[in-house]
Amino acid sequence: MRSKGADTARRLRRTGAAVAATALLGGGVTGCGGDASADTSSPITVMTWAPMSGKAGAEPGMPALAQAIAQYFNDNGGVAGHPVKVDTCDEQNTSAGAIACANQAVSDKVVAVIGSASQYGASFMPLLEAAGIPYIGGSGASAAEFSSPYSYPVNGGYQTLLVGNGEQLAAAGCRHVAIVRPDTAVGDSMYTFLNNGLAAKGLQASDVPAQEGRTNYDAQVARAIGTDRPHDCVTSALDAASTQTLFDSWRQAAPAHTRLAALIGSFQQSLVDSTGGADGPLEGALATGWYPPDSNQVWNEMHAVIKKYAFTDNSINPSDPGVQTTWIAYEVFKKVVDGIKGSAITSQSVHAAFDATGPVSTGGATPPLAWQDGNLVSLAATPRTVNTDVTFQVVQNGELTESRSGLIDVGAALTAGT
Repeated sequence: MRSKGADTARRLRRTGAAVAATALLGGGVTGCGGDASADTSSPITVMTWAPMSGKAGAEPGMPALAQAIAQYFNDNGGVAGHPVKVDTCDEQNTSAGAIACANQAVSDKVVAVIGSASQYGASFMPLLEAAGIPYIGGSGASAAEFSSPYSYPVNGGYQTLLVGNGEQLAAAGCRHVAIVRPDTAVGDSMYTFLNNGLAAKGLQASDVPAQEGRTNYDAQVARAIGTDRPHDCVTSALDAASTQTLFDSWRQAAPAHTRLAALIGSFQQSLVDSTGGADGPLEGALATGWYPPDSNQVWNEMHAVIKKYAFTDNSINPSDPGVQTTWIAYEVFKKVVDGIKGSAITSQSVHAAFDATGPVSTGGATPPLAWQDGNLVSLAATPRTVNTDVTFQVVQNGELTESRSGLIDVGAALTAGT
């Protein structure tokens, strides 16, 4: 059952849906601030980090987009009247890298870490907490993002995607589902959350754990496909690079009946395009995402910023959910911090403003967001969750499009048994 807080969050969503979408540079929302006046000539320093090198888990587009957004802000009055300076850090997809980035954020005296990606929240979050630095709009890859009082998530994390994927596959008529997922502790929980989504139809998935970064997934694909009967479905929860390799094995296996699915992030529009579009193997594939597809008008402003400030930067893939999360994170940061204009902008004042502000519109990319106690969803392991919405998508005529219109709340299945 949903908690009273979850019901409150749902009421906020209905209210927010009636409000016209606000552009990123539009009016802010009311927050709280410090007592001292700020020198608006001084920059606000923030940080965005992500794995920027290597293959598995690399998200170089997130820091690159952050720098483009800063240019956009600075050409249009900054944030709370201040210019914005974005420091970036290569997290290297390691615990040591995450610690190094957090230490750099502390050393650089940033007021917030925004729109970043790391699965090592247990390593970096204590360092940010000790320094009083808020973590705004993380990629949703670590449990600490959904438990720390200094974290302000904008999506529901991988757990929401998996529950949503289960509901989507069940609604699409899948009678037997296999999941290829990372052979890790997080992967173990992915299997559990998928089954929560399948449970309403009395289904339970077959589990195919796999190491990420392999050069082929022939054996895992063969196991997942099994007897290849009508209404069989296989879904991938591997990282994007590994899922692309898995799809190579899928093409070679060429199942006659089994339907393919994945999480957005495991595959994106760019992969659909590179594998042949409407004539490729991904035509008809199902996908579950946090946000509307890249073709939706909610991303028009982001596309314009990329075109103007990062046109030659091929690292920024606008259909990547990490990049989209960075966009949303900076959007809410600007709206909240604009509310403390005229006062000192510090990590403490930003933290206090996020604790006091909301709901914040993201123009339809998410439900309106607020992080007060009354808006938190009742989840013991992830008590900072405020957004339990997903989107159901399908590759149709070579383009990821919504198979069911709008944002879909999977909070009931997500909180089942908690």
